Amino acid sequence: MKRKNLLYLLLPILLVALILAVRKQTKEVVEYNSKAVYVYNLTDDKEITSYNENEKLPMASLTKIMTCLVSLESIDDLGAFAPVDTESYQRLVKENASMAGFFGGETTTYRDLLYGAMLPSGGEASDSLAINISGSILEFVELMNKKAQELDLKNTHFQNVDGMDEPGHYSSAKDIAMLLKYALDDVDFRAIFTKKEYVSTHTADHPEGVYMQSTVFRHLADYTYEGFEIIGGKSGTTDKAGLCWATLSSKNGKEYIIVTLGAPYEDIDNPDDGQIKDTLNILERL
Repeated sequence: MKRKNLLYLLLPILLVALILAVRKQTKEVVEYNSKAVYVYNLTDDKEITSYNENEKLPMASLTKIMTCLVSLESIDDLGAFAPVDTESYQRLVKENASMAGFFGGETTTYRDLLYGAMLPSGGEASDSLAINISGSILEFVELMNKKAQELDLKNTHFQNVDGMDEPGHYSSAKDIAMLLKYALDDVDFRAIFTKKEYVSTHTADHPEGVYMQSTVFRHLADYTYEGFEIIGGKSGTTDKAGLCWATLSSKNGKEYIIVTLGAPYEDIDNPDDGQIKDTLNILERL
């Protein structure tokens, strides 16, 4: 009789333990707005979660992460003068590309062009970096693809330096994350990537300099969150790529890289911000 009573007492406990064990082994099903997601714990050097992480997708201006990295590895003096290329400037204006605010023919510095490419995602800054360093965009793109091979980014190929939609121009969420992991070891890259605002060198065209603001932090101003911090980031948007984000965040003393590609993009004036919602939701769950 005592054994039966003991069994009745133990059954609920065993049942609860079994349920908890099953829950622990069952992965949480998460729905994303983005086509691909990759989350990486930079502090502990390990993958946290992924979704379609190896799918080849257009990555829009996340391209400029590689543009800036290759530029930094090629420039000896960031304070050296570097003119804004007039021809590419005029082309980008016609294509309605994102711009940093420089004028065609304006002489600024490599440092200014780097911040112009990263923070406001300036196409004229990216193209001018390439032309000043390699003599042409095509030759600079060769350096980008060479770097991609060196980093074993098997699902990445570049056709341009500014991220405009073009056949054969693609990457994956995991490749972008691994590229960013490598790039953040560069002190200058990290400083640029995590900067919220910047004012360029004073020039005749811009006596007070060109004011630039990170597109990531500009969009985050519309959101409230706590328990974590977004330290830096790069955004990208085109018709084919959709809304893309690559961010560096901090939570509980650890740094995380989060890359989202291909969130829906229909109205430029009223974007759905799927990439932001994905990023914030991921950070809340970490």
